[in-house]
Amino acid sequence: MTKVYLIRHGKTQWNLESRYQGANGDSPLLKNSYREIELLAGSLQKIPFAHAYTSPLKRAQKTAQALLIHLNQDIPLTIDSRLKEFNLGEMEGMHFEDVAAKWPEVLKNFRHHPDKYDESLVKGESFAAVITRFRAAIEEYCRRYPDGNILVISHGAALNAAINALIGTPLAHLKDRGGLSNTSTTILTTDDARHFRLEKWNDTSYLHKNKVDPTDTI
Repeated sequence: MTKVYLIRHGKTQWNLESRYQGANGDSPLLKNSYREIELLAGSLQKIPFAHAYTSPLKRAQKTAQALLIHLNQDIPLTIDSRLKEFNLGEMEGMHFEDVAAKWPEVLKNFRHHPDKYDESLVKGESFAAVITRFRAAIEEYCRRYPDGNILVISHGAALNAAINALIGTPLAHLKDRGGLSNTSTTILTTDDARHFRLEKWNDTSYLHKNKVDPTDTI
C-alpha cells in the first residue's frame, strides 16, 4: 500500500491579503509560516518517507525544503511542474473582492460550482486540465513506491480538485468538503496506484490554533 501525504504550502503574504496567486503569481511565506512548518514536521517525525515531490513555485519549494530539514531524514526531493497551482489567468494578483466585482459568475463557479466554471473568460486553466496533470503525477509516484510513504507539497485549489477527483468525487461536488488550510495534511492511500481512499482531510491539529483565520483556507 502507498500512503500519500499531501501538504498545502505555508501561508504567504498574498494569502494574508486575499489575493489570487495561481500558477504564475507568487509571494513570500510569512515569518510565522516557518514555525508552522516546523510543527507540521513534528507531526510527521516518526513516518519514514521514500520520496518528496513539490510544485516548482517558490512558496511550495520553500515549504518543502523547510519541512525536509526539520524531518531530518534522507528524503529525495523532486520538483514536478504537474503539481503547480491552477493557472488563473487574469485573476492572478488580484484581490478577491476585485475579482468578484469584475467576474462575479466566474468567481462563484470557481469556488462553488466547478462543473460550470468557464476558464476561458479569464484566460485560465480548466478543472479537467489540472486534474489530468495532477492525477498523472500522483499515479506515477504510487507506481514507483507501491509500499512506501510519499510527500507531495502543492497548492490549495489544485490539491482540492485533484484529491477529490482521485477519490471519485463528481466534478459538480469537488468543493463540497471546503477548502484546504495552509500547512495542512491530507492523506490518501492506494493499493494499485489507480483507486484511492481518503484517510485524513485537511488536518491542522498540530498547529494548535484556537480558531481558523478565514485567510488560512483561501
